[in-house]
Amino acid sequence: MHNLASTYMHQARWKEAEAIFVQVIEPSKRVLGAEHPDTLASMSNLASTYMRQHRWKEAEELLVQVVEPSKRVLGTEHPDTLNSMSNLVLTFLYQGRWKEAEVLFLQVKEARKRVLDLNPDTLASVGNI
Repeated sequence: MHNLASTYMHQARWKEAEAIFVQVIEPSKRVLGAEHPDTLASMSNLASTYMRQHRWKEAEELLVQVVEPSKRVLGTEHPDTLNSMSNLVLTFLYQGRWKEAEVLFLQVKEARKRVLDLNPDTLASVGNI
C-alpha cells in the first residue's frame, strides 16, 4: 500500500495518498514499532502530503514525532533524517516561526556539509550534474 500512496504522491493526488498513509501508519506502529524506519518513512510521507496541501500545523505535528526517533534510529546525518528536518524547517517558515526555522536550518546545513563535504569542488561538480 505504501507504494500505491507514493504513486499517488507522484501524481499529485494528495488526498488519496493521505488516506493510504493514514491507513498504514497505525498498523505499522503496532507491528513494526513506532521507531521502525518504515513507520517513520510513512509518517514523514504523510507529513509531506499535508505540506503539499498547505496544512502546516498537521505536517509539523507529524514531523516533530519523526525527527528525534530518526536521529536515534537512523543517525543525525542519514538522508531520511535530514529530509524530515528540512521539511520541519519549511513548516516553521510557512508559519512565520523564523527563529525556530533558522536554528533547525543551521543544524541541517552543517550535517549536509559534513555528509557531502560541501567544498567548492564538490559544489561545482553538483552544479554540473
